[in-house]
Amino acid sequence: MAKRFVNWSGSLSFTPAEHAEPDDEDEVRRLIRRARESGTTIRPVGSGHSSSPLVRTGGMLLSLDRMAGLIADDGDRATAWAGTKLAALGEGLHDAGLAMENLGDVDYQSIAGATATGTHGTGLGFGNLSTQVAGVRLVTGTGEVLDISAERNAELLPAARLSLGALGVVTRVTLDVQPRFELHRRAWCAHVDWTLDHLAELQHTNRNVDFYWYPRSDLAQIRTLNRTDEVPDERAWAARRVPGSTPWEAPREIEVGPTHRTIPQARQLRFEEIEYMLPTAAFSACFAEVRRRVKERHRRVAGWRVLVRSIAADDIWLSNAYGRPTITIACLQNTGLPFEEYFRDMESVFRQYGGRPHWGKKHWLTARELRPLYPRWDDFQTVRRRLDPDGVFLAPDLARLLEEE
Repeated sequence: MAKRFVNWSGSLSFTPAEHAEPDDEDEVRRLIRRARESGTTIRPVGSGHSSSPLVRTGGMLLSLDRMAGLIADDGDRATAWAGTKLAALGEGLHDAGLAMENLGDVDYQSIAGATATGTHGTGLGFGNLSTQVAGVRLVTGTGEVLDISAERNAELLPAARLSLGALGVVTRVTLDVQPRFELHRRAWCAHVDWTLDHLAELQHTNRNVDFYWYPRSDLAQIRTLNRTDEVPDERAWAARRVPGSTPWEAPREIEVGPTHRTIPQARQLRFEEIEYMLPTAAFSACFAEVRRRVKERHRRVAGWRVLVRSIAADDIWLSNAYGRPTITIACLQNTGLPFEEYFRDMESVFRQYGGRPHWGKKHWLTARELRPLYPRWDDFQTVRRRLDPDGVFLAPDLARLLEEE
């Protein structure tokens, strides 16, 4: 009997009919062909960090944990097995003198899962992790193995770089990489009004910037990351002192180290999260409305913080930052506390300002609402039906996202 699956936050649990952990690509092909012949659905699963039901299935849950590790690197690109966790990938690249350009806030995810759902970090000059994907190798719904890159099957690359596991089971991911480098992390607190007034300046004078807003105090914790071989604009540093706003006026040096150790942060407490990607121009008005509603309607339950980050525009068909510079707003809530009323109210605000939901976090949109948000939606569906004509990967939850009734 298959074991019960429970995601990282504990909000998603189910028992698939079968749980498979293939050792190699040939076994992946056999499993997909068997599922196709029997009419069973397969959902690939990474580390289970996602809180959306993308992986839920009554059929086969397929984990690539046994297919992990760095395969090759040539200085500009590196190829890893799809089940490689980001933490291990970072160490492997570092040992090879390399690094990924940017990372997200946590490193529990597998590289295939993180890129398939649009995991992102922060910084005006950086896209989500999917933009670092130079190619993938996947097994389609018919059992065919495809190499997809700018050199082979290039027409499929804008769909395959972020695919929700809907095109096939990714077995290898090839990334654009660069020589390893170190970052210094700084943090300090200021009133959220000061933070919003100086946000554009902070974003343009630091490599990476984000901030947490604490609704019950109206303070914000600002976090910056800069390369150790680059000096931030000193005028910006001088402007950051905020007399009387908080005891921690001056930036504090938190950590210095390689990217894979300084960007991701350990998470001892588990939480639920909703995050929407907004056009940069809409951020100020949207955040003001979020702030108003949280303080007036949800302060009694919203015990956790609200996170703001930025993402560069890209051309990946299902990317939340497709075609537009993006600022994200994420609302977090401690695991075990009520979240749905709070998150649904925030979702109504995000949608009012043209937001797109993070694929791996809580949201309640279906294909009917999602399709107008993505200009290349129909192109993705054409590729999906070509690579998975029998719907081997289209479990009910994924079908609600991709198929209009």
